[in-house]
Amino acid sequence: MDHYAPRNWQPHERPSLPGSPSTPDHSNPKRLAYALVGLLVALTGGLGNSLVIANLPYLQGALGATTAEMAWLPAAYVMTNVSMNLLLVKFRQQFGLRAFTEVFLVLYALVTFGHLFVNDLSSAIAVRAAHGMVGAALSSLGLYYMIQAFPAKWRMKALVLGLGASQLALPLARLFSEDLMQIAEWRGLYLFELGMALLTLGCVFLLKLPPGDRFKTFEKLDFLTFAILATGVALLCAVLSLGRIDWWLEAPWIGIASAASIVLILAGLAIEHNRSNPLLMTRWLGSGVMIRLALAVILIRMVLSEQSTGAVGFMQMLNMSNQQLHSLYVVMLLGSIAGLATSALTIDPKHLFMPLIVSLALMAVGSVMDSYSNNLTRPENIYFSQFLLAFGGTFFLGPTMVLGTRRVLTNPRNLVSFSVLFGICQNLGGLIGAALLGTFQIVREKFHSSNIVEHLTMMDPRVAARVQSGGNAVGSIIADPSLRNLQGIRSLATAATREANVLAYNDVFMLIAVIAVLTMIWISIRALWLMSTTQAVAPGPATPSVQPSGATSS
Repeated sequence: MDHYAPRNWQPHERPSLPGSPSTPDHSNPKRLAYALVGLLVALTGGLGNSLVIANLPYLQGALGATTAEMAWLPAAYVMTNVSMNLLLVKFRQQFGLRAFTEVFLVLYALVTFGHLFVNDLSSAIAVRAAHGMVGAALSSLGLYYMIQAFPAKWRMKALVLGLGASQLALPLARLFSEDLMQIAEWRGLYLFELGMALLTLGCVFLLKLPPGDRFKTFEKLDFLTFAILATGVALLCAVLSLGRIDWWLEAPWIGIASAASIVLILAGLAIEHNRSNPLLMTRWLGSGVMIRLALAVILIRMVLSEQSTGAVGFMQMLNMSNQQLHSLYVVMLLGSIAGLATSALTIDPKHLFMPLIVSLALMAVGSVMDSYSNNLTRPENIYFSQFLLAFGGTFFLGPTMVLGTRRVLTNPRNLVSFSVLFGICQNLGGLIGAALLGTFQIVREKFHSSNIVEHLTMMDPRVAARVQSGGNAVGSIIADPSLRNLQGIRSLATAATREANVLAYNDVFMLIAVIAVLTMIWISIRALWLMSTTQAVAPGPATPSVQPSGATSS
C-alpha cells in the first residue's frame, strides 16, 4: 500500500486542485531530492525544443533543407505543444498522476529515441510534432515536483521556481550544444536529449509523486472539441512561424491557413459555449479579468522576443558565430537565474502587479540601450542590456501565474481553461513577437536600404574613393581594372546592406521599448485603479482582507 494513502491525508496535505498531487510532509533530504528531480524534469522538457532552436543553421546543412523548410521544425513542436493542456489536465484528473508521469515520460524517451533514426526533413518534422505533444507534460510535471520540495508556507516560491526552471533551457542549450554537434553532428543533440530523458525517467520512477484525487472527467465531446481547437491553433502557429519567411501576402497557403484557423477556433469555442459540462469555460475566459491577463502575458512575451529575434539575430547578422557569442549566452543565463531567484524571494500575494511593472521597466531600459548599436557593436557591448532583459524575462512569470491560479482556486472547474489560456498566451506571445519584430526588421531594412542607395552616386568623391578602395583591396588577385571596379561596387553594396540592417535592428529595439513602456503604463493604471476601488469599498479594518482578492484582478 502506498505510504501516502488518501485516507491518511491531513487537511494541509490534500491536493489544492483536481489532478494535482497531495502535499504530505517530507524530510529535508527528501525535499532536496524532489527539488533536484523537479529541476531535471523542467530542463529536460525545455531542452527538447531549445536544442533545435539554437542550432537551426547547423541542422539546415545536415538535412540539406532551405531556411523556409527548416522553420517547420520549431513550428511543428509549438503546433502540437500549445494545445495539449486541453487533454493533459483531464488525463491527470481521471487516470492519476502516477499514470500521467510514467506514460508520458516513456513516450518522451521513445520519441527522443526516434530522433536518432531521422534521415530527412519530413521525418524530422513528424518527430518534432510528436515531441511537442509529449513534451507538454514535462512542464507541469517539473512544477509538481518543485512544489513537493517546499513546505506549505513557501508554496508560492515553489510555483515560481517550478515555472521558471524551464526558461533556463534556451540559454543553456546555446552554451553547450555546439560541442554536442561535434560529437555526431545533429545526432549528438538527440543522443544528449535521449540521455536526459532516460535519466529523468529513472529519477521519476525512484522518487514518485504522492497521489492525488481521481475523477471521471472525460466526455466523448471533449475529443471533438480538442480535434477542432488543436487543428485551428496549429494552423495559426504555422502562419505566425512562417509568415515572415514565405511572406504574408505572397504565399497562398498563408491566407488559406489563416482563414481555416479562425473558422476552426470559433467553431470549437461555439461548441464549448453551449455545452452543459464544457472542456473550456468560455464565459470565464471571456471575462474582463482573464482577457486582461491574457493580453498582459502576450505583450510581455512579445517584449521578450528582443533576445531571440533581436539581439541574437543582430549579432548573427554581424557574422558573429556561436563561439563568439558564448560569453553573451552566459550573461543571459545569469540574468535568467537572478530574475528567477529574486522573484522567488520577493513574491508577495498582495503586490503581484509590482513585479510585472519592474520587469517591463527593466526590459524597456535594456531595449533602449540596444537601440544605439552600430556595426562595431560586439557581445561585450550589450552584456548589461541583455542581463536586464533576461532578468525581467523570468522575474514576471511567477506573479503572472499566481494571478491566474488564484482565480482558479475559487472554482477548480476553471483549471483546464486557465492551463490552456496560459500555455497558449506564452507560446503565441513568443510567436507573435518573433513574427512582428522579424517582419518589422525586414520592412525597415528595405526602407533604410533605399534611403542609403539614393545617396550613393559616383559623382560623390567619397563614394568614388570607397569604390576605389574596395577594388584596390583585391588588386593582388584581380588584374583587370574593370573587374576591380566592379568588386569595389559590390563591396560598397555589401556595406550599405549591412548599415541598413543595423539601422533596422535599432528600430526593432526601439519598437520593443515602446511596447514595454505602453504595457507598463497600462498595468500601472490598472493597479492604481484597483487600489483606489478596493480602499473605497473596504475602508478601515476590512482593507487587509479584501486586498488579496482584489489583487487577482488583472
